[in-house]
Amino acid sequence: MSLLEDVKKATEKLTGWQRPSVAQLGQLPRLGKIGAYRFRDDGVTPNHPYWPLLILRRAVRLPRSVDPAAVFEDLFESNGWTDSWRDGVYDYLHYHSRTHEVMGIARGTAKVRFGGQHGRTIKLSAGDVAILPAGTGHQCIAASKSFLVVGAYPQTGTYDECIATSASHKQNRARVRRVPRPSKDPVFGADGPLFKRWKPAS
Repeated sequence: MSLLEDVKKATEKLTGWQRPSVAQLGQLPRLGKIGAYRFRDDGVTPNHPYWPLLILRRAVRLPRSVDPAAVFEDLFESNGWTDSWRDGVYDYLHYHSRTHEVMGIARGTAKVRFGGQHGRTIKLSAGDVAILPAGTGHQCIAASKSFLVVGAYPQTGTYDECIATSASHKQNRARVRRVPRPSKDPVFGADGPLFKRWKPAS
């Protein structure tokens, strides 16, 4: 699926086919129910010491006239979250110690466990958005065949992929604390709900 989506993405970028217009893009976000979940450092997965995982339910309308993955790509990029990809969520536990991550659900459904082995399994559906602060453990537990995610990262971070182990935990925990808060919410921009829930560390 990843190779096919890569080709599709490149074609859309070149031709504009099935991508939302700028005017249309601005009408697609909708502020609805938001879940905030905090996870403790379990000695293997650091999670984030201050900021919660945010789940924005049905945060983006996905018209049939456009590619839903393109909607998320363009929306995230317009708010400074870049290096986007199209795929699923890895089925093994991992986290990012040097960057935050956003995941927009373009198609299908999945159960994703956040927070590590003792975390919480959350069902995600098309139109939902998950905003993961650095250090948040995540892995896919089950997914529909059509499941497709668009992921992206704020420009203030550096991508890395960490496997949850006790050996690397201490070093990565320190890195997580140093990742700055992004300048914009990936969906709603400068006035988004991220800033009400991710307060600067005192």
